[in-house]
Amino acid sequence: MPINYFTPQIAPLMRPLLLILITLTGIRAHAQLIQDTAFQKNWSLHLQATVISQYHFDFTAKYSGNNSLQTSENVKTSRTATIFIGRRLWKNAAVYFNPEVAGGRGLSGAFGMAGFSNGETFRIGSPQLALYVARAYIEQKFALSRATELTTDDLNQLREYAPEKYLSLRAGKFSLPDFFDANNYSHDPRQQFMNWSLMSNGAWDYPANTRGYTVGGVLEYHTPAGSVRFAATQEPTYANGPTLDNHISKSFGLTAEGEKTIAINGHTGTIRLLVFRNQAPMGSYLDALAKNPAVPDITTVRAYSKTKSGTGLSYQQDLGKFAGLFVRAGWNDGKNETWAFTEIDNTVSAGVSFDGEKWGRKGDTWALALVSNGISADHRAYLAAGGYGFIIGDGHLNYSRETIFETYYSFTIPFLFLALSPDYQFVVNPAYNKDRGPVHIVALRLHLQL
Repeated sequence: MPINYFTPQIAPLMRPLLLILITLTGIRAHAQLIQDTAFQKNWSLHLQATVISQYHFDFTAKYSGNNSLQTSENVKTSRTATIFIGRRLWKNAAVYFNPEVAGGRGLSGAFGMAGFSNGETFRIGSPQLALYVARAYIEQKFALSRATELTTDDLNQLREYAPEKYLSLRAGKFSLPDFFDANNYSHDPRQQFMNWSLMSNGAWDYPANTRGYTVGGVLEYHTPAGSVRFAATQEPTYANGPTLDNHISKSFGLTAEGEKTIAINGHTGTIRLLVFRNQAPMGSYLDALAKNPAVPDITTVRAYSKTKSGTGLSYQQDLGKFAGLFVRAGWNDGKNETWAFTEIDNTVSAGVSFDGEKWGRKGDTWALALVSNGISADHRAYLAAGGYGFIIGDGHLNYSRETIFETYYSFTIPFLFLALSPDYQFVVNPAYNKDRGPVHIVALRLHLQL
């Protein structure tokens, strides 16, 4: 690959980003002056734009199938831009609206790895930019104490005096990871790790359409020491489908999470326990094998009665002013097909993040993480017989755990609100197959946030 291969991929995309930057930098600076002179604001306005170009070096494979990662391909680029609009309705109530545009492709069309390498890509056929509504929801907080705290103006968050202890209800369209499985160091592929199994718990098959959004409600009880939240949301009409299923009595997702804040030697940590149960017209791996052992097809045995249940545990710990770590683990029963996120039935990951202020680069971040993903015995048997899921399937399987190492460095350019992040991923046994790989993936990410 020529050393300057990324340049022609990114250059045409820089023009609209620069126009947005020139227009909004002044607006943002003026808004900041206003914000600094008032405590509460009735509006919140932010923008993000992210461009990620990825390339993997050629690798060897004994065989390939319909959903395999291609052994050789060109650079693939994804592009997203989002406007985050928030408006206060009345005391402790707000509405949030996020129009979003996305386009581009992932490596091999976002097939061939359960822990896929770019969290900004979707399994959508057209690479053209498309405009859609990402989020549109109402939030109402019910104060349970007189004590308040000043929240900062942020993405989908108003600057206001919010009750320290409250019960909140959110209803509308959103992404479940907005409220569940939070992590200070490994949660946002636009600024942190890019791999799917690091941006969220890989074994959590969270309800969402192809782009990652769903419709439903979230009820949360919040205190300074911890929180408990519960969500009921819609599932897609078929695996990884773009349309949500309106048969809500037969197809739905239930998610619950509790979190507790702790302190170790004066440093803050958080423990989270997540449980979920999804019901949708899934297919069973064993039913597909029984129906056609030679060429199993899980789409031929789908039924509304099928479920998927699982749990996740995570821990994040502040290690001082300049570092923090995280650990995640997740499991689901693996009897029925993955319906919305990715084909991981069990996972464990850990990583550490360092603040660049330690070496005189305030705002920079260097982080590294390791994740190991696995699948159930039923899932293995289905893939080994030549079956296909919606993201992986090599036509055969010599099973071993999929192991991924990722590291990135984020260079910030504060006065331009930009961050430039080179990224490297090393993938062993892509799609759980010892007969393919390993794969070296390099990426360059440009992120603008106002």
